[in-house]
Amino acid sequence: MKTITQGLVATALTAITVTTALADGGVIRFGHDNQTNPFENPAHACTAVFANIVTADTNGNVTVEVFGSNQLGSASEHVQQLRDGVIQATLTSTGALASYYPRIDVLNLPFAFANNTATYEVFDGPFGKALAADIEETLDDVVVLGFPDTGGFFAVTNSQRPIADLADFDGIRIRTMTLPSHQTIVQALGAEAYPLSWGEVYSGLQTGVIDGQMNPIPIISFANFAEVQQYMTLIWIDRVIFVALMS
Repeated sequence: MKTITQGLVATALTAITVTTALADGGVIRFGHDNQTNPFENPAHACTAVFANIVTADTNGNVTVEVFGSNQLGSASEHVQQLRDGVIQATLTSTGALASYYPRIDVLNLPFAFANNTATYEVFDGPFGKALAADIEETLDDVVVLGFPDTGGFFAVTNSQRPIADLADFDGIRIRTMTLPSHQTIVQALGAEAYPLSWGEVYSGLQTGVIDGQMNPIPIISFANFAEVQQYMTLIWIDRVIFVALMS
C-alpha cells in the first residue's frame, strides 16, 4: 500500500498465483465503479497496472478486461458478481463491502491514523494479513489481494459556506456511504448525513439533493466536484482504502 503502483504490483503477482487454473489461457473480467482515465483516477490506474503485469507474467496467456464507470453495475453489485462468477476481480470500497462483511467498518474509526505512513504500517503488517484472512474466511469464495490506496484522508466539500469550525457544519447535508460509522461521524460534526450511492453523488450535488460530500482529494478532483462545489475543508478524520478482491 506504500504507493498505488507498488500495491498493485504485489496484487498482480498474487493474482497470477491464484489464477493458475488460467495458465493455458483465459480472461479475467475486472469490474469497478470509477472513471476510466488511469492518469487521473487511482482506482483505474490500479487496474491498468494489474492488467499489464498479469498479461506480461503469463506471456499473454491470461488477459484482463477492465470494466470501469459502473459498466457492469454498482460497487456492491460487483462484489455479488464476483461471488457469482460473472466477474473474476473487483476493486471495491469499504462501503460496498460492508453489506457482505460488516466488520470492515472498523477501518472507519475517526482519527485512527495519524498520517499516511501509519496506515501503510497497519495494512502492510500483521493487522492487514489478519483482516484479509478474516474476510476470506467469512465470505468463503473470494481472495483478498490487498488494500490499495485511494488517495489519502477525507476532505469535505460543500456548496453552502466555508467551514472553519464545528458550528459551520450546522444544517449542511453531506453525502456518506451506507456505513453507520460515516453517518455517525457526519452527525457528530453537526451536519446531516445523507447516504447515497457513488454513481448518484455528482447529480445529487448538482441538483441540491445534497450540499456536500467527503472523499480523498484525488477522488474529489477526478470526479469534477469543483464544478458543483464551492468550498473544501481538510479534516483528516478518516483514511479511506480500497479492497482488491478476486474469486
